[in-house]
Amino acid sequence: MSDPALTVVEFLLTTHVYNETRSLDENDLPPRFRQVFWTDTDTADDTDETDASTADEPAPPGEIARPLKVTESVARTATGVERPWEAVSGLLFTQRDDFSGEISLTQPEMAMEWYLERADDEQLATNPTIASAAEDEDGVSVTYEDARENTRPIQADRVWIDALLSQYFDEDDDAEMLDLVSVRAPEEIEMTLDDLVLTTNQEEEIQKIVKAIEHRDYLASIGLREIGKLLFVGPPGTGKTTISRALAHELGLPFVEVKLSMITSQYLGETAKNVEKTFEVAKRLSPCILFIDEFDSVAKTRRSDEHAALKRAVNTLLKSIDDISLIRDDVLLIGATNHPDQLDAAAWRRFDEIVNFPKPDRGMRSDILEVITQPMEIDGFDPAVIAEHTEGLTGSDLRMVLREAVLEALTEERTELTQDDLIAAVEDFEERDNLKNMDMIDGDGAALTGSADDHDDHDHSEHDHDHDDVDDGAATTDDAETPPQ
Repeated sequence: MSDPALTVVEFLLTTHVYNETRSLDENDLPPRFRQVFWTDTDTADDTDETDASTADEPAPPGEIARPLKVTESVARTATGVERPWEAVSGLLFTQRDDFSGEISLTQPEMAMEWYLERADDEQLATNPTIASAAEDEDGVSVTYEDARENTRPIQADRVWIDALLSQYFDEDDDAEMLDLVSVRAPEEIEMTLDDLVLTTNQEEEIQKIVKAIEHRDYLASIGLREIGKLLFVGPPGTGKTTISRALAHELGLPFVEVKLSMITSQYLGETAKNVEKTFEVAKRLSPCILFIDEFDSVAKTRRSDEHAALKRAVNTLLKSIDDISLIRDDVLLIGATNHPDQLDAAAWRRFDEIVNFPKPDRGMRSDILEVITQPMEIDGFDPAVIAEHTEGLTGSDLRMVLREAVLEALTEERTELTQDDLIAAVEDFEERDNLKNMDMIDGDGAALTGSADDHDDHDHSEHDHDHDDVDDGAATTDDAETPPQ
């Protein structure tokens, strides 16, 4: 909102209504406002003002304790208005306590009337707290339910996640386990499902997941509890991680990611305990998505005779998968593997759905190119022609091709690309890709970084896990593919 007074009045109204209406919870506060009530007093402005997080009792993660108090610094942080009190001091319904610095409303009804005369439906639709108090007013078309649906849940906030982790896990005792786990808040995931190129089958599979999450109570009531454990199967760079993250963003769920190879190769004496605590993190953060990458490490370890401790850890992992449930624990489990041929029956049967991630065909490559080139200026761009020249490339590969074309153009002081730039970048990419098959470079005998197999498992996977990668294809349930028995 461009009007500073309107912005500050909305904040004051929100805190007042929330304090007075005990039926409202933290999810009724707009994210832009509620985040300030998680601020530590140590990080607040160095003033004598009372911080917004100050309350009668400390609030545990998942709750924001009443009463909410608004000071000059708190209002500045929440609204972005540099001088909040100055913006509203001329209004008849506001006051400021000179001793505490607290700003409040003297006549809330007048403040509400003033606000509704100036705010539009779009503003009101993102504030469930005010919508709950105003939906019966004349001329107000936004309902509380509408505003609540439009508001990101508190579980999506980084501050909520950090507070919960700090409460349940010790920074010293659990340091090893926390090093193995990456937790992303949905607000930190920029990729959305709308940004991805999906086939009809992929869209249907995601829709099933969404519906299962929405109707967990119904599924439990009819006894369908073994739902929500998916295995994503496909070559590196085909978007297994990207779609999982985008799904977390779409559903507003924390995204808990762990690379299984790290769990089974570090901290030998503590591996089993770290596995158990990884699942505990997911349960504490529920509802959430738990994403286990490089799941083929299970089979590799189960066949290894090197470390009995690792075998115990893998058995712990499989048991933990059995014990976790979308219906009971609100945790959607997604495993991912580049090497399904290395999984044994014990690993396969833990999942109720196998989702195939093939390399994109020509049509999908063309669609992907259209998506990832949207912000670029390309003279004579024909994605179908580029798709014809990129047989076998993944979405991650296509992004690398575009990156090469952009950098090459910049060396010539150009920001507008041409079709020829893209064709040349494809040829350069293929030439570099062919180097995978060389063990040594002629001349000084310098070894390449890794073998061909290492390149497949590392470089492409790295792009697959890149936060900004565009998915090149996605989940299609392959009914013809059956797990090995």
